[in-house]
Amino acid sequence: MARSRTRLILAACGALVAAAALYAVIDLRGSPIVRDSAAQQAGDPAPEQRGVDLDRQTVTLSGTQVDALTIEPIEQRSFRVTKDAVGAIAYNENLLVQVFTPYAGRIIETSVNIGDQVTAGTPLFTIDSPDLLQQESNLLATAGVLDLQNRALSRVRQLLKAGGGPQRDVDQATSDQQTAEGNYKAARDAVRIFGKTDAEIDRVIAERRVDSTLVIRSPVDGQVTARNAAPGLYVQPGNAPAPLTLANLSLKWMVANVTEIDAPLFQRGQPVEVRVAAFPEETFRGRITTLGASIDSNSHRRMVRSEIEDPEHLLLPGMLATFSIDVRPPVTSAAMKLDGVVREGDGTMSVWVTRDRHVFERRTVKTGLVEAGRRQILEGVAAGELAVTSGAIFLSNKLANAASS
Repeated sequence: MARSRTRLILAACGALVAAAALYAVIDLRGSPIVRDSAAQQAGDPAPEQRGVDLDRQTVTLSGTQVDALTIEPIEQRSFRVTKDAVGAIAYNENLLVQVFTPYAGRIIETSVNIGDQVTAGTPLFTIDSPDLLQQESNLLATAGVLDLQNRALSRVRQLLKAGGGPQRDVDQATSDQQTAEGNYKAARDAVRIFGKTDAEIDRVIAERRVDSTLVIRSPVDGQVTARNAAPGLYVQPGNAPAPLTLANLSLKWMVANVTEIDAPLFQRGQPVEVRVAAFPEETFRGRITTLGASIDSNSHRRMVRSEIEDPEHLLLPGMLATFSIDVRPPVTSAAMKLDGVVREGDGTMSVWVTRDRHVFERRTVKTGLVEAGRRQILEGVAAGELAVTSGAIFLSNKLANAASS
């Protein structure tokens, strides 16, 4: 009885060992097994198919790994052919006005400061002008002579009517009155040149009191960019520095120096796009207006000046700026998102493409321009092919690790 039980136990153990061996053989040969059935139904490659093929430069991933990638068709898009340069913002000197006094005098008061916005006709500063004093004195004198001649003419005309005076006296008085009237009008115009209104001139005559204060007004709309005027300063016409300088800020200059090699690419009238660090989201537009007549012998660069539209007065003179300009018509080619192009250790650029979304092939590509988060692909892939646009660096690392092991 004991021997029978022992034989039964040994037979059972042998059956278990044989079953385990058979299971291992089936598993190694790739026969369907329960634990991989779900993966097979989901479309994953079989375990022995996953891995790296160095000869074909391919990597095979499981479904879970593929889910971590972003796969998109390679785009076909247009790229602008541009040249960039660095320059500085400056005032548009064609719209820069230096405000001088038209007559000599001493400044009594200033009404504006640097940075103030003014409109045409705004009082800027006042001076005490001896020339205006002289002209107003002459105006009062001619006004008095005219009044005297008017009374004399009226008197001789009355005598002529009464038969008590000759016609000769009337003619002489008429001539004197006309001369006095002409002198008065000339004196009045001389005072008006100083900027006095007719109402102010009439007040000077009525009150018989001269006013030597001369108000200097803004000739244009703009902003005060420089001020040398101060109370007590004696100023003369045309003597530098100007008491005040005004600038129209709606149109700025950008002055840049481009390399000698790029100089032939720039032409007057070409549109430019300007950006400054202070407003990274803003793009300012303008056109090239002036090109340097020569190449600087020291820097081997050429001056390029552009007029930039700035209606909101955001750009300040002295700001560093970069500008881009289209130098040729746009070109159309394949394009990839920046994350989809990998710089390999040897300096080459590569893209990972796939047909079935499981096997990924590395392609060495030639790249070109970069615009709006896309890199131009000149050679290696074609528009419409499926490629990894996010996670490509993972595939390159997996291939590199397999090659080094």
